[in-house]
Amino acid sequence: MKIDFNNLKINQLNPENKFEKKIIFFLEEWLSHTEKVKIQTSGSTGIPKIFEIEKSRMLSSAKMTCDFLDLKKENTALLCLPIEYISGKMMIARAFERKLILITKEPSTNPLQEINDFIDFCAMTPLQVENSLSKIHWIKNLIIGGASVSESLKKKISQTLGNSHSLTRIFETYGMSETLSHIALKQIYPVQETFFTILDGIKISTDERKCLAISAPKLNPEVLQTNDIVELISEKQFRFLGRYDNVINSGGIKIFAEELENLVKRNIDRDLIFIGKPDEKLGEKLVLIIEGIATEEINHHLSQINYESKFHIPKEILFLEKFPRSENGKVLRREVLKLI
Repeated sequence: MKIDFNNLKINQLNPENKFEKKIIFFLEEWLSHTEKVKIQTSGSTGIPKIFEIEKSRMLSSAKMTCDFLDLKKENTALLCLPIEYISGKMMIARAFERKLILITKEPSTNPLQEINDFIDFCAMTPLQVENSLSKIHWIKNLIIGGASVSESLKKKISQTLGNSHSLTRIFETYGMSETLSHIALKQIYPVQETFFTILDGIKISTDERKCLAISAPKLNPEVLQTNDIVELISEKQFRFLGRYDNVINSGGIKIFAEELENLVKRNIDRDLIFIGKPDEKLGEKLVLIIEGIATEEINHHLSQINYESKFHIPKEILFLEKFPRSENGKVLRREVLKLI
């Protein structure tokens, strides 16, 4: 389905599946007299919840992104994310704010399968990008969210696009439902940046835990205190270290799970997580869990990893055939811990 927001006529749209019907339903809600719309969180870091947000704040967020990417009226955008969550709803808001031509594809792990023409803007999850590498050169501006972008995926992106002479720009995003999608971006192609850069109108600081606090009055009237441990580089930039919830305290040593995961993913092209398994002596025992089955090749690559210290070497390595995930693809760490 193609929606021209420069000449929007809902009654002329012909939805052909449930996804397109949900889009029409949201468009009707968006264009109604109500000032707010309902947003559902993914539940990846807690119990899923529904809250209401002002349309005006969503438009402020949309303008920030469109300005950052220099999107123009009648540029094309691809919506291939669930419309229930902020990620999908914000694609509608951006199309509305900038008068884009929105192409909709039912969310799948390979949303570019039928795309054979250039798209100016798209938002995808890492899994979708992983399965769309042969066609990402069709996207001029791609933002990746929903989960962190692994080192192995960054390498694949660089290898794929480096030989295509593509003008594609790709950014990893940082944000959450409460900030109406992302508040910071980090370019990973053609330049691979180390730090996230915040959008205009955002201010950042940290609390006593070194967790990020976000002041974004145009997006949320309250200062948002996150559980994300960061290193502030400047007033505009920060480096993400890991979630406070995921910090593993093993024998009194605090270990950032996400940092270890990025290290291991340089050697292993699999989804994996580090967790703290309850242990009488250590408090938490460092455990590496890899999705899929064990192979000699994987075990060889594991033996080649150069950990920063002996405390970062996993005390146990387990394989799980399939990770439990939220609907938008995030690994549910608490569920994995229950399974082992």
